[in-house]
Amino acid sequence: MRFKRTAVDEFELIQTYFVSTDEGSGVVTGIGDDGAVLQPELGRELVTVVDTLVGGTHFPDVTDAGDIGYRAVAVNLSDIAAMGARPRWMTLALTLPNADAGWVGRFAEGMRAAAAPHDVALVGGDTTSGDCLVVSVQITGDVEAGCALHRSGACVDDTIFVTGTFGDAAAGLGLLAAGTPNSYLSSRFLRPAARVEYGQQLVGCATAVIDVSDGLIGDLQKLLSASGVGGVIDLEKVPVSSELQAAFAPDEQRRFALSGGDDYELCFTAAAKNVPAAAGIAVTAIGTITREAGLVCRDHGAVVPYHDSGYRHFR
Repeated sequence: MRFKRTAVDEFELIQTYFVSTDEGSGVVTGIGDDGAVLQPELGRELVTVVDTLVGGTHFPDVTDAGDIGYRAVAVNLSDIAAMGARPRWMTLALTLPNADAGWVGRFAEGMRAAAAPHDVALVGGDTTSGDCLVVSVQITGDVEAGCALHRSGACVDDTIFVTGTFGDAAAGLGLLAAGTPNSYLSSRFLRPAARVEYGQQLVGCATAVIDVSDGLIGDLQKLLSASGVGGVIDLEKVPVSSELQAAFAPDEQRRFALSGGDDYELCFTAAAKNVPAAAGIAVTAIGTITREAGLVCRDHGAVVPYHDSGYRHFR
């Protein structure tokens, strides 16, 4: 499909696509001034996260603008979820190779589609021109004072849990890049589901939480290191979707699930008796926290070597 290109300048772009008459609660001053003025609620602490997506690095250059906008918000919502926080406000820094009105309109709609279910208001930002597409979204949330979840805190004998399924997004990205997209797997990459509500349910029961963006093995190792403990996981218990099983051989399924990244599911530790049920989301126990440092992987009881530190820039 070919879209008509209509150029707009910076201020017209902001006024047309990003200014809303409904700014949400707690917004004293929103878009249009030198900065946003926000009013947090008494007895709650602020949690701020930011992610940058670069065209050709974090998503294929042919990705639809609506999917880019959605993903830019969703990956930040996932970080908020891992802190057990409630998302409130966001800012956007957008660098565009060209200010095409049709593209920007679809991008803004994608952002709204991800933000609206969580009542997140866009309260400021900046737009500029540049050589490549760069999208930076910052989300500020809040949590009851002293109750934020962290990567540190896992205790010996805690159970290791994960939400959802793993490997879908990485497989979906590979199929997109190959020009053979799978509707389910590719959508898991383009429009990830941040586990915001469940993250809030984990406050008071989870001892440590991380959102899995760079691969399950690599991110679990970060949690173990931050907590000063070790862990054992059973690889056959790592949940994979029926769609991934139908599309790939077992070895490929495991590679995607353990090191693929971009799933934005939660990995957390807790006493098994304390874990709440999640509406519409599978929560699976995959291992146990141990005293000895490091991560041990087992396959049906047999220890197997598996080394993956997760995705890293500049490496």
